[in-house]
Amino acid sequence: MKKSLSMILMIVAAFALVLAGCGAKEKTSSGSEPSAGEDGKKVYKVGTEATFAPFESLDDKGNVVGIDVDILQAIADEMGFEVEWQNIGWEPVFQTIKNGETDIGASGITINEKRKESFDFTEPYYESQLLIVVKEDSKIKSLAELKDKKISVQINATGHEAAKKLQGESSTNILAFENQPIAIQEMLNGNVDAAIGDNAVVYEYIKAHPNEKLKVIEDDAFEKEYYGFMVQKGNTELLNLLNEGLKKIKENGKLKEITGTEFKEKK
Repeated sequence: MKKSLSMILMIVAAFALVLAGCGAKEKTSSGSEPSAGEDGKKVYKVGTEATFAPFESLDDKGNVVGIDVDILQAIADEMGFEVEWQNIGWEPVFQTIKNGETDIGASGITINEKRKESFDFTEPYYESQLLIVVKEDSKIKSLAELKDKKISVQINATGHEAAKKLQGESSTNILAFENQPIAIQEMLNGNVDAAIGDNAVVYEYIKAHPNEKLKVIEDDAFEKEYYGFMVQKGNTELLNLLNEGLKKIKENGKLKEITGTEFKEKK
């Protein structure tokens, strides 16, 4: 009886080791193995927040469209993989990459040192700069004048960081919202004195709302920013794949065609 029980335990233990080995093979540095499409190509899940036009927005059919979509599709075409877009919101873009639930973060994400501590980024593909947005009759002319004013921003975006740098981490004058359009709307509603946001997104908002009486303020106090695609820390296989594709579309002119601007390499 003891001998039979020992044999059974040995078999169960061996079976458990086999299962563990299989699990280890399936797990990749991104936290999950990309699925395969009908043609056998790898399919990478892309997390985004689709209220960031012109980089991400939803068309009338609910599809994610925009500059980031076109850039990533051009890279995918060059490198032979597919992408599956998921509109999950700004904060979840970061969390799902961390958890391995999505593979790529693409939402006009600025590369900075703080984010690089937790994530890996591709080479930059777009140069951006923060702007101040106020009502047309506002007397505000610079960032310095917002020191004691109420400011609306997109939560944990670089505009939020700029506001905290100006007023302090715990300032109650900073109102942070899920997306940039809401931040601008809060300013229009009179709840804050100014909004801070990325230039392309601010100008796209103004273009889409021509009847709103808005004024844009540029300030050299804001540093140049650069967007990149984000992957889980240590996922060098996917990072190299994206960088190689990005290099190709920079060289063949596709990136310029999509963005409408000549990209200037970060110095």
